[in-house]
Amino acid sequence: MAKKRVSRSRKRQLEQPDKFISFSAKFLGFLAKYKVPMLSAVGVIFAIIIVCSSVYYYSDRAESKASVMLANSLAKYEKIKTEQGAVKAYQEVANDFNQIIENNWGKDSAKIARVMYANICYNAGDFDTATELYNKALSDFENNPFVKNLILSGLAYSKEGKKDYNTAAKYLEMIMSGSNDANKDETLFNLGRLYAEMGNKNKSIEAFNKIISDYKNSSYLEIAKEKIL
Repeated sequence: MAKKRVSRSRKRQLEQPDKFISFSAKFLGFLAKYKVPMLSAVGVIFAIIIVCSSVYYYSDRAESKASVMLANSLAKYEKIKTEQGAVKAYQEVANDFNQIIENNWGKDSAKIARVMYANICYNAGDFDTATELYNKALSDFENNPFVKNLILSGLAYSKEGKKDYNTAAKYLEMIMSGSNDANKDETLFNLGRLYAEMGNKNKSIEAFNKIISDYKNSSYLEIAKEKIL
């Protein structure tokens, strides 16, 4: 069987992924898969998150109102981000998201808005606000291992943005110690990167080796091999 090769552009994408797009795609995918009663959304096409404006019908008008506002705010964010960049989009939608979160019209919508707004803050380089929001969101999804791991990953990215590699690694280690196996190859790859940044060559190689031994179908397999070499 021919050896599957990873193109140079794909390698760059894997090494420096768009954390906002990656996180948001997985989070919105989770909502769609489990039919979380908030909004209908599809995933990411290239770098664009397409959020459907339709929502499920609710007898709870407050929840429905918040859900519509969340969908509209996400669509507004993506439009401005595409045209004027992430920082401008963040500035333009900040009030919208804070209104959903603070007024707490719809409790479920507010929880989801907090996570999505944390990603928006991260993408704009506001790592402190992103960290604060992610920390608050942890308790909202304490009983949902999949989303909790996404939030821990967001915390790790935010700490990495502040060059606090030690704390970032600790968040990723929490993911690896958990029972949910989703995206652990990606977590290992990021751990390998962080350990290297911290000067811990042995732990970095150990992380990449675990991808090679345990995740043979991973997108990170070939690049992990190259990292070791």
